[in-house]
Amino acid sequence: MVRITALLLLPASSWAALDAGTCAHLKAARVMSPGAPVNCEQLTVVRFPYVDFSGVSHDDGQLMVLSAVAPEVRQLFSALYKSRFPLERARLMEDYQGDDAAAMRDNNTSAFNDRPVTGGGPPSLHAYGLAIDINPRQNPYVQLGADGIARFSPPAGIAYANRLALRPGKVARVGMAEQVVGLFARYGFTVWGGHWDTPLDYQHFQLGRRLAERLAALPEAQARELFLQQLNRYRACLRGKPVSPGSEAGIACASESAHQ
Repeated sequence: MVRITALLLLPASSWAALDAGTCAHLKAARVMSPGAPVNCEQLTVVRFPYVDFSGVSHDDGQLMVLSAVAPEVRQLFSALYKSRFPLERARLMEDYQGDDAAAMRDNNTSAFNDRPVTGGGPPSLHAYGLAIDINPRQNPYVQLGADGIARFSPPAGIAYANRLALRPGKVARVGMAEQVVGLFARYGFTVWGGHWDTPLDYQHFQLGRRLAERLAALPEAQARELFLQQLNRYRACLRGKPVSPGSEAGIACASESAHQ
């Protein structure tokens, strides 16, 4: 039986903690390994509606995240839905057998996936359930090679190399991450891959790695308390400033709150 986690005052159907059967399925689907930085008991599936690029509403959006941040993820995607920000689809990574490239080709919005950072190395923040990728086609991962060539993942993302949503004589483009950097930050996802030098990861939003590691090491209630402390510090820092969360001042507030 799936244990329903009641968080805040949202409908219980918006939340589903993982049970043993679901956990076994994740492992079989290669979405979770024995060495994952979090375990199944720390994860929650958040369910939400979304609007696609044709303006059609769907009620089957799902993201798997660390339980400590689930309320804010639900609020974030509720805000995206209300603003009519489109998503192509939002399926769990088990539908892609943990294959990030396949999910990107399908333009899938996703969160938890136990894998290293692209190119190898430490666990990605996706392995903590603390990173979200949105609309990979509109927001590609761009690796700038030593040969001076930019390589796009997914390849179809090259159509969005120009990051302007409004271009003279062109139809306005929607679903681009620049439109929601501030919104993601307000709900705790203060790190955006589009601010990096190389690679550029326009689809990617996450918490800071230091905070993620601390959250993963704590029981759920304590992790939740720590996350809210950091989030409240960020919001307090930004309060009263005539700038957006994705601005230079917003980035400074995110850095300041992460080091307190």
